[in-house]
Amino acid sequence: MKLLFVSNLFPDRREIQRGLDNAQLLKHLASACSIRVVAPRPRLPWSRRATPEPRGEDAAFCPVFPPAWYLPKVGSRVNHLLLAGALRGPIADLRRQGLFEMALVSWLYPDGCAVARLAREMGFPFVLVAQGSDVHQYLRNSVRRRLILEAIRRSGAVICRSADLARLLREAGAESGKLEIGYNGVDTKLFHPADKAGVRRRLGLPEEAFIVAQVGNLLPIKNPLLSVEAFGILRRRGLARPARLVFVGDGPLRAAVEESARRLGLSGAVMLTGRLPDYQVAAYLQAADTLCLSSWNEGLPNVILEALAAGLPVVATRVGGISEVVNGPPLGRLVAPGDAAELADALAQTMQNVPPAEALVDFAQRFSWERTAQIYLQILRRAGDGRSQS
Repeated sequence: MKLLFVSNLFPDRREIQRGLDNAQLLKHLASACSIRVVAPRPRLPWSRRATPEPRGEDAAFCPVFPPAWYLPKVGSRVNHLLLAGALRGPIADLRRQGLFEMALVSWLYPDGCAVARLAREMGFPFVLVAQGSDVHQYLRNSVRRRLILEAIRRSGAVICRSADLARLLREAGAESGKLEIGYNGVDTKLFHPADKAGVRRRLGLPEEAFIVAQVGNLLPIKNPLLSVEAFGILRRRGLARPARLVFVGDGPLRAAVEESARRLGLSGAVMLTGRLPDYQVAAYLQAADTLCLSSWNEGLPNVILEALAAGLPVVATRVGGISEVVNGPPLGRLVAPGDAAELADALAQTMQNVPPAEALVDFAQRFSWERTAQIYLQILRRAGDGRSQS
């Protein structure tokens, strides 16, 4: 199969964590597909940024990164049209060269809506991928919802990365028969248990501490300040051993997290690593005792599968598709979003009853990238046979 992958969610040399799950998926599809990548980079009309460079490991996909103007806040009616204009040339060139037969598009708006328009012009089938916020947030906007549902109507299928996303799309009016579930995979060669004491020494972390890791972008939707507040509650209760909270990631709330930690007297116990390549993320998970996610909303974040594969229980808010995987001990504990006291309770219970890593690792094995790639291939082949609607 000759496949074109289109999404702004794909890494480059500067943004190494951007859409890393998509890069992993393509790596495992490559044994059965010839793949090309077009990864647009949104830009404000007045911005000037250097063209991204591909990572060496993605060279086989010959990725191109066309700049695409967008209008923040007021651009819902036109951003997909602006993106279609940016994508038209690169996709038309690949089409003329016969380098793809169908497209896989991750992120429903504007990416999916733009490709739906170009697919109608150029006559190729396509499959959409619903990731999370493109459903949770964008369906609330009537214009984006209408455009998303029209793109779904024209598609061969929509692969939803959790059953909860499929439910939300169905309730919004998407055709049930087009909605498929395709959980992300986890790289078990990278994410696995290791000698915790040795990893901690290498990272400069205290060997005797109970370490809580939070991995992800420091964004309002991720609500990292709740984790700081809950960690403060936990520490004030008095603990049998020292504790540390480690944020692996970066984002616009970094300064607010640092200020909250300082205000609560936690500066020495809260650490922020900034963005790290995946092998270093794996090391911090290997060093930690539990993963904490305090989000207001999620799809099914890959870091949950990565933590389980590394032998870590999960403490998270009960949102999105998280409960489809984490349904109680030994895998983890779920709490109401926004409740710092309940989150602190769950962390304390996990600290007192750390489950054996073997049970968590065995569970994570069922989410291999190889299995995920086979599910995608089956859906792509069915969609290609049925063709997308014009």
